[in-house]
Amino acid sequence: MTHPPAAPLPHHTADGPEDAPPLLLGPSLGASLAVWDPQLPALARRHRVIRWDLPGHGGTPAGVLGTAPATVAGLARLVLGLADALGFDRFAYAGISLGGAVGAWLAAHHPERIVSLALLCSSARFGEPAGWHERAALVRKSGLGPIAEAAASRWFTPAFAHSPQATALVEAVRRSVAPAGYAACCDALADYDLRTGLARITAPTLVVAGRADPATPPAHARELADGITDASLLELSGAAHLANVERPAPVRTALLRHLAAAERPESRPGRR
Repeated sequence: MTHPPAAPLPHHTADGPEDAPPLLLGPSLGASLAVWDPQLPALARRHRVIRWDLPGHGGTPAGVLGTAPATVAGLARLVLGLADALGFDRFAYAGISLGGAVGAWLAAHHPERIVSLALLCSSARFGEPAGWHERAALVRKSGLGPIAEAAASRWFTPAFAHSPQATALVEAVRRSVAPAGYAACCDALADYDLRTGLARITAPTLVVAGRADPATPPAHARELADGITDASLLELSGAAHLANVERPAPVRTALLRHLAAAERPESRPGRR
């Protein structure tokens, strides 16, 4: 008997007790799942933490979405496929930037799957589509050199941009990101607009913003918090776009408190 090929899954890692409540972590554009390293040890003490890579980032092939145009909805379906493969009916989700958009789409369109949601330096709409299409075209033509050169100033404040943590993440753009995957994710961001769908999100939601974030300024976070019923908002001084890297301790504390408050007995352990 011939069986259809299994649906592709993004590259992922699993940490924490196997029977603990599941928590999926989504990364930002240009970064691998390693962007969550500062929070991983604390989160994995009480959760089964699944970190996943975007197409063309880290260990996920650029063509994981197939030939269809890349969209946030398509990325979200990859994550649902991963959760299904791991046996998670319901799970907590936290994501940075594009990874946050994936979580917001899931919470709006599949609320029955999401126990809680955390959106870090994310947005309901990441600017005009033309800018993203231009960046995608640049990467397809010239590779990731220009993007890597500008990454530090987008991701971090000047005081942190030359730290070992920042340098390692910027160098990884050249080493572990494929231009085709990065460009596809730019196309997904160009197509994304959840502003009219925020009211559909019912999961307990934490929104985190870096006050010095040039990519998703605090106004984007306030729009998310205002549009999602009862969402809480944390704005961090001294942080830009990768606030969880630059200010790891307050992000870690906020996530742990949010997860503890949002968990319900019926959501444990989150497996079939």
